[in-house]
Amino acid sequence: MIQYSGSRRGAAFLLLALVPSLVSAVDTHVWEQSEQAEFARGTAKNLSIRSDGHLTLAPQFKELDSTTVPYLWAVAQDSKGVLYYAGGAPTGASTKIYALTLGDKPRVYAEIASLEVHALAIDSQDRVYAAVLPDAKIYRIEKGKPQLFFDAKCKYIWSMAFDKSGNLFVATGDSGLIYKVAPDGTGAKFFDTEETHARSMVLDGEGNLIVGTEPSGLILRITPAAKGFVLFQANKREVTAVAEHNGVIYAGAVGNKPSGGLISAPVVPAAAAAPATGSASAPHTIAAPASLPPPVNSLSGSVSGGSEVYRIEKDGFAEKVWGSNTDVVYAIGFDAQGHPLVGTGNKGIIHRLDSDQISTSLLNVPPTQVTSFLEGKNGVVYATTGNVGNLYSIGPGMEGTGTLESEVLDANEFATWGKIHLTDVLHGGSVSIETRSGNVNHPESNWTPWSKVDVSELGGQIHSQSARYLQYRLTLAKAPATGESPELSAVDIAFLPKNAAPKVQQIEIAPFNYRQAPSNQSLDRSIQPSGSPTSITLPAVGQKRSSSGGVEVAAGAATLQYNKGFATIRWNASDPNGDQLSFKVELRAENDPTWRTLKDKLLDRYFAFDTASFPDGKYIARITASDAPSNTPAAVLTSSLESESFTIDNTPPVITVNSNGAKSVKFTAKDALSWIDKAEYSLDGGEWLALLPDNLVTDSQSLDYTISANPGQMVSIRVYDENDNVSSKVITAK
Repeated sequence: MIQYSGSRRGAAFLLLALVPSLVSAVDTHVWEQSEQAEFARGTAKNLSIRSDGHLTLAPQFKELDSTTVPYLWAVAQDSKGVLYYAGGAPTGASTKIYALTLGDKPRVYAEIASLEVHALAIDSQDRVYAAVLPDAKIYRIEKGKPQLFFDAKCKYIWSMAFDKSGNLFVATGDSGLIYKVAPDGTGAKFFDTEETHARSMVLDGEGNLIVGTEPSGLILRITPAAKGFVLFQANKREVTAVAEHNGVIYAGAVGNKPSGGLISAPVVPAAAAAPATGSASAPHTIAAPASLPPPVNSLSGSVSGGSEVYRIEKDGFAEKVWGSNTDVVYAIGFDAQGHPLVGTGNKGIIHRLDSDQISTSLLNVPPTQVTSFLEGKNGVVYATTGNVGNLYSIGPGMEGTGTLESEVLDANEFATWGKIHLTDVLHGGSVSIETRSGNVNHPESNWTPWSKVDVSELGGQIHSQSARYLQYRLTLAKAPATGESPELSAVDIAFLPKNAAPKVQQIEIAPFNYRQAPSNQSLDRSIQPSGSPTSITLPAVGQKRSSSGGVEVAAGAATLQYNKGFATIRWNASDPNGDQLSFKVELRAENDPTWRTLKDKLLDRYFAFDTASFPDGKYIARITASDAPSNTPAAVLTSSLESESFTIDNTPPVITVNSNGAKSVKFTAKDALSWIDKAEYSLDGGEWLALLPDNLVTDSQSLDYTISANPGQMVSIRVYDENDNVSSKVITAK
């Protein structure tokens, strides 16, 4: 964000913050970046961004294998440290289980005739168990050879876990059942969640199953005796991940529940018909629950309502500890310090929950979904991803260096760059910064090269060329001796936009005899023509009045009071820097080159003056805008605009009687500068009556009229010009 204050160091900046009415665009600006969202708009590499805006080096993040499948769903490790990982694709005749012995190359461990593996487990004999879709069977794999171990006879197997006795628990959908399978492969229903999906599952330290469900968003604890208890009901529909650490449970849930509290079965995209019994090897397709489709191909994985993470303490107290309107929670794990890690899509961000108040965007992985975690040995965490299906290791150490290329600063005008100030807590290591500038809004080409800034406690001067746009690049490096990371909390960049001249865009002359600022004295009704309103409302400068004579009031409209002889000049003006402006109002006769100042240093964008002190005639107004209120005298810029000519006319029309007799009075009304507006007459002091000219159209400065009158009648005549000047005459008809 761009702020007019924000430096935490300068008294001048503090003064500007205290008196914002004095701040203008040509004062020194400070572009401050100190929030997570601000840093995240840049491009971070090997950096973590805390929710309070602190930047640190990210954990070491290494790609261990890039498979050929679109996504991986599960990872497990045997007692020898061999990693097994698997996933799949929505098309194809078989799916693969991969194996990686650390320090060696990845290999295909086994291949099963199915579409995907969604869960893996390893028993005490290091045998691998893989749950496949769409036929929801479990295969036991020994020495790379899969054999059918258990058929759950359902659509989905979401999770598997071994207890200490070697029993395998299986969480399923679309029936929401938990199965218990003995080491010999015989299994039976263990618990009915009464939900559509037992969506996630983990065994706690006491042998209880912790199960997350869909669509009610339940988090259940199921004892070894198959006794269930709802620990918490989430605000969301689907509990996609559960994890336990030292007796504390974390659960991630996604998706809005149906309104009104009604829970309906998940809307699942159309799937191919289920295969006949014994046809597990036949290729076919099947779909996952609509609230969390596989993150592959055109399926976005987006969820209406976002995600939340809950913590359930040992005593059963549960509360929300993290949430996002956009990220979808796929997995929860723990780092070496016991901090929860939240794997999300569809931006591939791994969040670390540091405390109840602070979280960290720990890593932004190249794939778009982080689908599972595994806590390995020696503080290493393993992660699988979707779009594409890769295997990564996280930690235990930090990256050696990390960079952040900021978003592009738009100064809106050509600007001179000042100093950069860094607010950091140097636990170790170093922080350096570079800048580059340009006059196009993308830095790919035709910008200056990166230029290093030497920053001290008093800031560092930017050496990049003056321009409209600026970008900075931060580099954090860990301390060679201790391996500690520096910590940075804010970047402040001072700049001064070049002053540009203000512009007067348009001048309007309001209807004659109206004054924008009403006078304190009462209006003189004796000289106000009948039918003239006491006030009129004009639209904003540049907008037209309606053809009916009324006014459509809009933003910028102004009400003017009737005041005989006054003229009001109105104008539009702007300043590209946003400076405060003052104005000089001048007037000259059309044929006179001499300008006469009516008002100077005016802050309003209008001026009313009494025309009685000027002779009748054609005049031109000139408005000069100055940005003096916001600039030093040497930097002041001005510009002027002249109006179209307008008429000052305070002289009434002349009435000339042409004939008087034959029961009629004929006369001519003539005005030197203005059209005749209307004529009225009265007989013997009676009511004033409107009078049309002989040609029936009031259309010029000279008009002829005829009044029918009997001999001896007193005929009173009153004529107005369009500036409300009135003349009258009384004659006796002959």
